[in-house]
Amino acid sequence: MTMLRLAFSLILCFLALPCVSAHGYLAYLGIDDDQSYTNYTGNVPNADPSPSVIRQVSDISPVKGASNPDLNCGLNAQFAQKVASANPGDLLVFDWRGGDNTNWPHNTGPMLTYMTSCGSSDCTQYNSSSSKWFKIAEIGIVTNATSSNSPVWAQQSVMNGAFTNVTLPSTLSPGNYLIRHEIIALHLATALGGAEFYPACSQVKVGGSQTGMAEDSEMVLFPGAYKDTDPGIYDPDVRL
Repeated sequence: MTMLRLAFSLILCFLALPCVSAHGYLAYLGIDDDQSYTNYTGNVPNADPSPSVIRQVSDISPVKGASNPDLNCGLNAQFAQKVASANPGDLLVFDWRGGDNTNWPHNTGPMLTYMTSCGSSDCTQYNSSSSKWFKIAEIGIVTNATSSNSPVWAQQSVMNGAFTNVTLPSTLSPGNYLIRHEIIALHLATALGGAEFYPACSQVKVGGSQTGMAEDSEMVLFPGAYKDTDPGIYDPDVRL
């Protein structure tokens, strides 16, 4: 991963992208099946795209407002050309980077992972704007063993350079899916509408022969799942 980051940094320099680290994007998706590890590179926002499984967004800036249509897959997210292969129980590894390819710049707020079925499509032309999504993972405040067991946001570890790991459900039915991994930055959430949403969608084909499916009551829309006034989206007393 270190060499890939170095190469990506050079790409950013050649593109003369502004060295802005206050925002960011999903730079890599890794899939680990215990036998092998496959790494997929995302595209720098608004750059000429290379084939990827991660849908490219147009800017490193956050999505603002819980009713914003870009809450679905990110700012002006475009279809990706490739599809990753995975199986139930595989480990997903998300590598979020700042706009200048340094560490993720924020440390306050939760990280969530959702999935939606692309049906019979392989997801490369699938419009998810009206899709129903089900959540497979969420992490917020955790105990920091290195700081007298004090509670901190798990996002702090991403700011420190760590990856975010999520396990695909072991009973997940085979099929074509979008995986929507999202960081919600809450450092400005003391004001209504201040929350910053960073969603990123990756295209995956899940194999296996499992039969697990989410119930209708577990499905949400994006936008629609959140409101700007929800506790945890608007939080005048947010832990910073």
